[in-house]
Amino acid sequence: MLEPKVFTNAKRYTKEGIEENIEITDGDNLIIKGNNLIALSSLLKRYEGKIKLIYIDPPYNTGNDSFGYNDSFNQSTWLTFMKNRLELAHKLLAPNGSIFVNLDDREAHYCKVLMDDIFGRENYLNDIIWNSTKSVTNTAIISVSHTHTLVYFKDKEYYVKNRTEFRLSEHGEGFSNPDKDPRGPWKADPFQVGGWRPNQQYEIINPNTGAVYKPNEGNSWKNDFNKYKELVKDNRIVFGVAGEAGPQRKRFLFEAKERGRVAKTIWDDVGTTTNGTQHLKKMFGKSVFNNPKPEQLVKRIIELATFEDDIVLDFFLGSGTTAAVAHKMGRRYIGVEQMDYINEVTIERLKKVIEGEQGGISKDEKWQGGGSFVYCELLEDVLYEAKQILGATEKDLEQIKEKIYNDNRILPYITKNELYSLDEEFSALSLEEKRKALLSLLDKNKIYVNYSNIDDESLSIKSEDVLFTKSFYNSRI
Repeated sequence: MLEPKVFTNAKRYTKEGIEENIEITDGDNLIIKGNNLIALSSLLKRYEGKIKLIYIDPPYNTGNDSFGYNDSFNQSTWLTFMKNRLELAHKLLAPNGSIFVNLDDREAHYCKVLMDDIFGRENYLNDIIWNSTKSVTNTAIISVSHTHTLVYFKDKEYYVKNRTEFRLSEHGEGFSNPDKDPRGPWKADPFQVGGWRPNQQYEIINPNTGAVYKPNEGNSWKNDFNKYKELVKDNRIVFGVAGEAGPQRKRFLFEAKERGRVAKTIWDDVGTTTNGTQHLKKMFGKSVFNNPKPEQLVKRIIELATFEDDIVLDFFLGSGTTAAVAHKMGRRYIGVEQMDYINEVTIERLKKVIEGEQGGISKDEKWQGGGSFVYCELLEDVLYEAKQILGATEKDLEQIKEKIYNDNRILPYITKNELYSLDEEFSALSLEEKRKALLSLLDKNKIYVNYSNIDDESLSIKSEDVLFTKSFYNSRI
């Protein structure tokens, strides 16, 4: 089942229009329609070890059948569902990559145990709490207002040594220049730090009041005495706004911008699902998706974990928030979505992004449009029959059954005589039981066409599909 598959219906969307009969390039953004487990296994052939960031918002296992995905698994099935996909995700991550998984209380803690096993407990970073809704449910005992985002590294040691990422941009809030320092705006930071260090224990005299200061018990000054004298000479030490407090050290805005800000684990300043819903309503003129993530949330994750041109992957793409934000921020991206709304919602949204839509983070990023993305689908084989079975009436099932019985492609290992001998038992089944019985006959390995069969003339694969698929795998198989 997890063999690489053939792609079909490939096209490149640009501001100038749609390009067809294409080949994929390393610089292309990519949107795939199809089962995400199978898509991930196909992506391995081209992208293994190359993905810088994975952000996913999988089904929460709530039992809410109105949710677009199958969001009503039992727990063991849900964990197996996640395990299969996370194992492939781990292989796709670059050595300096990270993964963010958004869940609620029902499965977040179980998923952490699962991810400890797959990614290694030593590579766990944090559980980010996102204030996902500001409204209060008055009928609840305690109104839920947050979700969890589990963050893991492929190799946490890399970040401990390098620390070039996982910093937010510093925008200058709280910086000022009351003494007109020629170096520009600054902010006063504490000069006292925790931990007792013998060479950082000394008295500091406030030159304005004569007051003498020493570190609190168990603490130290931030620097030794010689460094402190250098800071005084460099006009880096201040004593409060009125000059009557203990010592503080100037941190200039230009320095803060170079270093960036440290993120916290509680995020209540990146919008809510209401913001995401309003954005899509304005874009489409109606409600098109339940509880979409706001672009500000995904922007913060992408800002923390990537630089420009890094690859971002979301294999539960939904309405396309991750791809839209990555596009506006100059990252490359791959999105996977199985549901049919991918064409009416996700692709249409990305087309609007290319045209320069101004919702979400567009103004922050000074977004004016441009760029491109490639859309393609996993080439279906017996998936069509599976859909027919699921929607069939009693009368329709008889015709479908005959078609399946006579299709060697579907039934390679069972003789027709063996099948017909079971007809009496089949007739006694309920409609739902008959559907399940026919579905069980389908060869699940043939839901999508394997790349190994791309030259099989009996499959009548279009020449443009052959061209695109071979360019995707680029002789890697």
